[in-house]
Amino acid sequence: MDVSGLPVNNPTRVLLFTGKGGVGKTTLACATAVALADQGKRVLLVSTDPASNLDEVLETNLGNADLAVPVQGVMNLEAMNIDPEAAAHAYRERIVGPYRGVLPPAALTSMEEQLSGACTVEIAAFDEFTKLLADPAASARFDHVIFDTAPTGHTLRLLKLPAAWTQFIATNSSGTSCLGPLAGLQAQQALYAASVENLLNPDVTTVILVSRPDTAALTEAERTRSELSEAGIVNITLALNAVFRATTTDDAIATALEKRGLSALAQLPAGLQTLPRVEVPTFAFAPIGAANLRRISNPQQDGTAATPGASVDLSTLASLASLIDSIETSGRGVILTMGKGGVGKTTIAAAIAVTLADRGHRVHLSTTDPAAHIAAAVHDEVPGLTLSRINPKEETRKYSQEVMLQSASTLDEKGLALLEEDLRSPCTEEIAVFRAFADEVARGEGGFVILDTAPTGHTLLLLDAAEAYHREISRKSSDVSDAVVQLLPRLRNPEFTRILLVALPEATPVHEAARLQEDLRRAGIEPYGWVMNQSLLLADSSDPVLKARAEREKIYIEEVRQHHTSRMAVVAWRAQEPVGALALLELAKGAKE
Repeated sequence: MDVSGLPVNNPTRVLLFTGKGGVGKTTLACATAVALADQGKRVLLVSTDPASNLDEVLETNLGNADLAVPVQGVMNLEAMNIDPEAAAHAYRERIVGPYRGVLPPAALTSMEEQLSGACTVEIAAFDEFTKLLADPAASARFDHVIFDTAPTGHTLRLLKLPAAWTQFIATNSSGTSCLGPLAGLQAQQALYAASVENLLNPDVTTVILVSRPDTAALTEAERTRSELSEAGIVNITLALNAVFRATTTDDAIATALEKRGLSALAQLPAGLQTLPRVEVPTFAFAPIGAANLRRISNPQQDGTAATPGASVDLSTLASLASLIDSIETSGRGVILTMGKGGVGKTTIAAAIAVTLADRGHRVHLSTTDPAAHIAAAVHDEVPGLTLSRINPKEETRKYSQEVMLQSASTLDEKGLALLEEDLRSPCTEEIAVFRAFADEVARGEGGFVILDTAPTGHTLLLLDAAEAYHREISRKSSDVSDAVVQLLPRLRNPEFTRILLVALPEATPVHEAARLQEDLRRAGIEPYGWVMNQSLLLADSSDPVLKARAEREKIYIEEVRQHHTSRMAVVAWRAQEPVGALALLELAKGAKE
């Protein structure tokens, strides 16, 4: 085990941090980048997450352009965000530009419309990723390139795209795709092939699989390890973040937190046991700014005395049940839990669903997050409550089959073959998942539908894509479902859809949720309220580290209450994991354990 707690001993040139949302990928990626830069290495740190918070953690304004910016207080370190929209604009211009003045305006407009969907955004951002991964000219002046990726499901898709697009280009004979003229992709084929080669080369790339000592996070980490291994990526290091050790046996909260972590590690999946491992402890300080990021790789006495926070009257903090009371009056509709990965969206969604079902309502609980485990959270059979999940592979299979059947009577054999090729493109999965999401929202007409969404960046792409996907489905199918047509009106109807932003009372989750709220408002969707989850302030621990963290929570609870919402519930951290119907009901009520 690396005693430094970070993978900084003889690292490969490329380090790629991935893992379940909220486990600390950005923190460890930033701390590793700072540590390597302090060793004199020239380091480039890149975020591929559409909801990146590198700016906040590094305390450096990275701007919106895809340009590396020197990080404040750290020599040799530059950082950048891959801006999906900017990348998509550049990609569209690269495809359409050569035809300006050659094709008539109507044809150019048609091309630009075809390239306006989320597929284009994804492939354009992916192009930027592959450049930095495989084009020597793009990163030649750096000794190390560190990628801070989006949460697991989105990252796995990103890592599989080189092979997926290479295969699609190699077998496509139509010359077109959902991304327009295939020549735009073929020009990148050599780069995609080099990306695959570098990802699979253990002398070039190390994947840092980040987790916490938590059963759900470790289960997701094992699933990711298995999928990466199947893809041929075997140079993987397990980084366990926020490993907690109680300083006294007299504090029930601290003891329970330590016991929960030790229990999860005792049941570490066999596949993870084979990996090299590093551990990072729980710190009292917030891992923001160069000075604090250095303390992660060079632990020292940080003085765990609580820093005075804002003044909070605990008696004024509402329970989740009181928020459910106001939602219940409508008798039907959709409730979406949204926010940064790892904030407990699945648990909150399950608690709402179980509470409404317990009150006699007809409730359906579903998820758009491939990494979510709603069935495990509910655990018990609850009268009136049904469960499902949107399975990307199954939805893609169903969608492709339906499109082929609908087209069978109107296309000849060659046309069907070309359509089948088009449906094999990686874009098809996004369209299929979008359609399934629209179907789940439509179910809210007949009762309550609770949707546990994927982490922020992926969810935003799904919502932003509504109109673009509608056009894409119309192009490929003569029969657009009413669920798709009505999706945006339903999401924008505050009497039908209620979005709850879930956050931890910490800087990054709160500020990411605030940015999400602004993005939703720009899309004409007004969030209903906020849930501040896993509050140590309400748990009332005397452990020095936990007490310091609890005191710091006051600042963010007050920030949300005063600046972001008029409806806020606060849920206490619980010694026992809230699994099962009874525990979820108690969590919603705010009942003591």
